Amino acid sequence: MKKLMVMILIACLGVMTGLAAFASDDGDWQFWSLGGMQVNLSESWKAGLEQQFRLGDNMVKLYYRYTDFGIAWRATPWFILGCDYAQIYEKREGDWKEENRPHLNGTFKWSWRKFGFEDRNSIERRIREGRENIWMYRNKLSFAILTNWTRFLFRPYLADEIFLIVDEGKLYRNRLAGGFKGQLVEHLQIEAYYLWQSSEKGDNWTDYHVVGVKLKAAL
Repeated sequence: MKKLMVMILIACLGVMTGLAAFASDDGDWQFWSLGGMQVNLSESWKAGLEQQFRLGDNMVKLYYRYTDFGIAWRATPWFILGCDYAQIYEKREGDWKEENRPHLNGTFKWSWRKFGFEDRNSIERRIREGRENIWMYRNKLSFAILTNWTRFLFRPYLADEIFLIVDEGKLYRNRLAGGFKGQLVEHLQIEAYYLWQSSEKGDNWTDYHVVGVKLKAAL
């Protein structure tokens, strides 16, 4: 069974690598780093804070800062409801533009044999400086192999996320990612991944190739 899971993971990562190679001519390589903290308020309630920085232009220029705070309620073993508020600063045409983004999230979780699945649904109100405010829907489907491969409890995963502009009823972004999640030490989680993002801009689609790292303290 373990050999089968390894073969599936290698095949999926191979497809992702092929897609990245196809799009790399007009894409930018970026580095995304995220630090966060999660506090258990009770058996059913959690609060969390995250801070992300993104470096573009071949990983040398800071162009994006993201801060998110939220609470989550585990309604059932298979469904989590969350409410968050994010503040974003993005550099466009030499100036930093602010965006405020309240969002509601509903996540379904289930497992099958050695695989764990998550389906996260988010509805967001994007309040953007200098641009029209919009509603956005996001859906992220991911699966992980529920076998710890090392003493750090590393588990490989694959995920795909779509972005829809609700006001226009159209798909404008897709993110395909693969990586590992693990436990460095007690209460400290780590995630490392590669992400391929494709976004519609005018009549064309622009690709980003992202190397990312997340560190999160769970208390």
